[in-house]
Amino acid sequence: MSALRVTPTSRRLASAVAVALAALALTACQDGTGIKDGGAAVASGSAAATPSTTGNASKEGASGTPAPGSAPTTGGTKTGTDPAKSKGSSDPSAPGNRVMCNGSNTAVTVQPVSRPLNHMLITVKNTGSKLCDLTYYPVLRFDEMQWAPAARKETQPQAVVSLAPGQSGYAAAMLSAADGSGEGGTTGKRLTIAFQGRTPNSSGGASATPSLPAKGLYYDSSLTVTYWQQDIKDALGS
Repeated sequence: MSALRVTPTSRRLASAVAVALAALALTACQDGTGIKDGGAAVASGSAAATPSTTGNASKEGASGTPAPGSAPTTGGTKTGTDPAKSKGSSDPSAPGNRVMCNGSNTAVTVQPVSRPLNHMLITVKNTGSKLCDLTYYPVLRFDEMQWAPAARKETQPQAVVSLAPGQSGYAAAMLSAADGSGEGGTTGKRLTIAFQGRTPNSSGGASATPSLPAKGLYYDSSLTVTYWQQDIKDALGS
């Protein structure tokens, strides 16, 4: 076989073929992945990055930052506590923490006084753990007395007398008329004091039987009592 001889004409032909092949390759690239399509692909890739960023923000929110408008979870128990109810449970004046004063939750004493003349002071001390109310006036009964002494209306206070634990309330009894106008005078050896309830003449609970002086107390038909008072001076009218 004879050797291939390269001539100027063959060189030009080879160059033309190479240029044509390159042009075809460039056309094929533009039709398959065009610049515009490639740009859209890049844009699509940028948009895909956004959910990833949002996902990171969600993770940050879950780590302790509450979403806007959501209720805080810290301190929820304290927030749900009703201060009024807590207070009401320890407030002595709350309805459930007050009772009627009577012989079961008080210490009752009586003693004659020199002024006013022929008077007796009645002292009631709250020995219980709750606030107690002294309503109206004491109902006195000496021995087997069949009648109840009247109360002096002018001594009625504007409000119910309430005693905190350890506090005392007072009333006084005029035992006999100073001018001797009373009738049926006698000496009482035993005294029973009844307490009234929320309504007049109703029972407020257990009665009390305070000790009397050894010689007893003299009384007659003029025997009267005052309403319960918060202050000893109001009871004795001084």
